Amino acid sequence: MATDVADSTGYGPNFQMSAFGYIMAALLVIVLLPLLPVLVPAYVIWRLFFADEAEHSFESWRREGRPPSGT
Repeated sequence: MATDVADSTGYGPNFQMSAFGYIMAALLVIVLLPLLPVLVPAYVIWRLFFADEAEHSFESWRREGRPPSGT
């Protein structure tokens, strides 16, 4: 009886898909790393000025002593 997964299932390592994954990860790092100094301040400004301060239902539940309306 085969104890190796590739022998018992017929599925071995897929170099083509592994290489594709590593190449896509490298491209994401190359593209997103230089954008980080732009994205972080943009997110902070968005949170400060444009994000709604929506109160989470759990916070109101604890304050009012009742479960959220969705349950």
